[in-house]
Amino acid sequence: MTLIIDGYNLLHASGVFGAERGPRGFEQSRLALLDLLADLLGPDATKTIVVFDAVNAPDGLPGRHVHRGLRVWFAREYPDADSLIEELIDDDNAPQSLTVVSSDRRLQAAARRRRASAVDCEGWLAELRARSRRRDDADAKPAEPSPYDVEAWKRYFGL
Repeated sequence: MTLIIDGYNLLHASGVFGAERGPRGFEQSRLALLDLLADLLGPDATKTIVVFDAVNAPDGLPGRHVHRGLRVWFAREYPDADSLIEELIDDDNAPQSLTVVSSDRRLQAAARRRRASAVDCEGWLAELRARSRRRDDADAKPAEPSPYDVEAWKRYFGL
């Protein structure tokens, strides 16, 4: 299953922003979002493409690179990220296994035309965060019993 994420759309939905303003702030915000996604997606990060508009892309950064397993693409030769995402949807040879994460109705319609899944940024991120919390809770080591609990269990088992 491939996941295509409308980067700035998700960035605004996530509330993850860098401390600075201007181009450096955009860069910090993008990195914070990518780190969040890599943490939340875990191994599924390698099946993910995050697309950003190229207007605010850092100078000298390639149009495509990998960040902690995530494929990050800047829409350098396109008018906007939406145009690149639409092309990715159209070119996908198995659109039924494709999920597009964007609150943009244009992209959601393009995904549905190809029978791909389209999900809203806010709902998708909330579900991803909830799934991550459930996974963390399941992996958490149980609390050590207190001395009182140990004595109670010893009495219960006649030890």
